[in-house]
Amino acid sequence: MDTVHRATEPVGYSLPLSPSGLSSMITPPPWHFTGDVVMVDYRVDPAAAERFLPPGLSLGADPGAAAAVFADWQWCSDSGAELAEPARCQFGEFLIFLACEYRGAPMARCPYAWVDQPVPMARGWIQGMPKQLGVVHQTRPRPLGRAGAALTSGTRFDGVLSVFGHRTARAGVTLTERTEVRPALHDVPLAHTRLFPGWLPGEKPLADLVASEVTDVEFGEIWTGEATLELSAEGMDQDFASLAPVEVGAGHVFSYAETLRGGRLLD
Repeated sequence: MDTVHRATEPVGYSLPLSPSGLSSMITPPPWHFTGDVVMVDYRVDPAAAERFLPPGLSLGADPGAAAAVFADWQWCSDSGAELAEPARCQFGEFLIFLACEYRGAPMARCPYAWVDQPVPMARGWIQGMPKQLGVVHQTRPRPLGRAGAALTSGTRFDGVLSVFGHRTARAGVTLTERTEVRPALHDVPLAHTRLFPGWLPGEKPLADLVASEVTDVEFGEIWTGEATLELSAEGMDQDFASLAPVEVGAGHVFSYAETLRGGRLLD
């Protein structure tokens, strides 16, 4: 049988592959993000936090420091083409951050994350972020009207995550004052594990400890205030339940932008 020689083959940054590569679900980085954030600082049992850290990461100077983060995002690639498709370029997200260190450098580890669109979920797996699908809602800042949550003292911002029909996380922040201090766990590199399970017989999984390479970071007005946070174990496993708050700290509301350019190998 004669061998058929093709001039080209299907290509792409991610699946699905196609002759031009334009069918890929994920475009190659850099990825640009702009969003509104509702964040609550809290504390977990340091022993529970340590169990989520892979070799190479340690608890660092503030064991048990954590944060729950709701974010309402808009994103695009360098071309900006995604902005013409709001259903594609907008998504909600909920993350948990744990304070940690890598060789003495402050970092944050994200043991759990949920998004409400498939593209950011698949993009998160490329980065090593443990993103799952959930339903995420949060108060959006608006400057006008009684229903518009203005960035001013006394305004309350809320965020809610539902997973498989269960309310898994709820946070509230009542603003008291504007601050110039950036929330600590939103201003350090993130350390992830890029995990790709083995598929072929005898194949070992890929498991690399990496950090995100971020540039063009911008913070808008940062408001802080009193906060509430509830994490529900209903429908979840005992590992998630171990990260429930033992103490709730301050809350923060701010706009944020960054460019994610890729990753770097840590260990």
